[in-house]
Order: sequence, then structure tokens, then C-alpha cells
Amino acid sequence: MTDMFNLSGKVAIVTGARTGIGQGIAEGLAEAGADIVGAGHAAMPETEAYIKGLGRKFVYYDIDLGKQDKIQALVDDTVKTFGRLDILVNNAGIIRRQDVLDFTEENWDDVINMNLKSLFFLSQACARYMKANGGGKIINIASMLSFQGGIRVVSYTASKSGVMGVTKLMANELASSNIQVNAIAPGYIATNNTDALIKDPKRSAEILGRIPANRWGKPEDLKGAAVFLASRASDYVTGHVLAVDGGWLAR
Repeated sequence: MTDMFNLSGKVAIVTGARTGIGQGIAEGLAEAGADIVGAGHAAMPETEAYIKGLGRKFVYYDIDLGKQDKIQALVDDTVKTFGRLDILVNNAGIIRRQDVLDFTEENWDDVINMNLKSLFFLSQACARYMKANGGGKIINIASMLSFQGGIRVVSYTASKSGVMGVTKLMANELASSNIQVNAIAPGYIATNNTDALIKDPKRSAEILGRIPANRWGKPEDLKGAAVFLASRASDYVTGHVLAVDGGWLAR
């Protein structure tokens, strides 16, 4: 049974793997045996050191994921370097907080371009390769706001609702090509994106009071879900959004 979760010999692109959720997932996939391409706009020395310390390979790929001009090159260079591409984790994302009546077009476009548009076109580029080479796994990072509205983050909510829809559509179209497309919806995880909430005593207490697990999540809490969705153990799972939320949605 444990062999079904073994990722030895697999190659994964993980976007936004420098810190937080992306770092935790990249480390988890490497712990299961995968080699990692960390894609983002800043070097990832801590992630790189950890993964290489496991005896796995790590390559940092410099790319602005708020744009789409280097997406195909990322896929091509990954295949050129490692000879294959098996897993994509679309984790990179940004958030902008502003009251809905004041929300600017810039704050809308920045978030949608990063969180949804680039996610789709990178998934498309990877899926084209995967279809021609026997299949693969695409894992998108959704959110509790794929299910709920939230406040003061309208473009983030729109993008994450879109991520859930794109995940399901791609799963439908790509299942016959042995490509499974799923998403993880993290609950409230202590990361750079949630730092403002953690530092707000009132909002933080409200959030914590609704989490049955009675704690904020940690990036390492996502490792198991990511390895499952990246491995043979999930070969008959597609179009699913897996909440890793400490029970938030159940309350």
C-alpha cells in the first residue's frame, strides 16, 4: 500500500514554493521521492536546501507568474532538465484587501492574472505535455473562499471560486488522457497571506473560534493531501476539491 504513495522518479513543478503552503507542499512531495522545480519571482534557498538535504533534486525557475509570457518555457525547460514532467502544483497566489465599494481595477487585475489566468495557462501547457506522455497530476490550490464569500477580498474570492470551476472542467476534459486534476482548499493556514489576519486580535479570535481543531493550520498540514493527489493512490480521483481546514466547513 505505501508504494502507491511513492513519488520516486517523478518530477513536479510547484509554483510559489519559497515560503508557506507552497514550501510545505514542495517539501512533502520531495519527502515522498519527487524532484522539484520551484517556480516563482524570488530565489528559494530554504526550500532548496531542505529538498537537496533529502537527496532529491531541486531547480529554481525565475518567472513572474502574474504574466503568461514564460509559461511554455517553464514547461519546456523542466522537461529538458529532467526528461519528464509528472506533477504540477499551482500554488502561487496573491491577495488584495479593500472594501468592495472602493476596490480598484488594478487590485482586481493583479489577483485574477496571478491566481486564475496564469494557473489555467500553466495547467494547459503541462496538460499538453502530459497527454502526449501518458498522463499526469495537476493540483490547484483553492481556498475556503472557493465556497464562501469572505469580506474585503473580492478579487481573491472571485479567483478562488474560479479555481474550483477550472479544476472541475479540466478534470472532465482530461480524464480520458489519464490526467487527474484536483484541488486542495486550505483552511486558515499561518502564512504571509494571512499574516494581517493573525495580527488582528479581533479577527483572529473570530476565526479561531470557528475552527473545530482549535488552531491555525500549518503548511506541513498540506503535505499528506498533496502527496495523495500527486500519487497513484488518487488515480481514480479527479475533479475533487479536498478541504484541509481543521473542520471549518463542517461547522
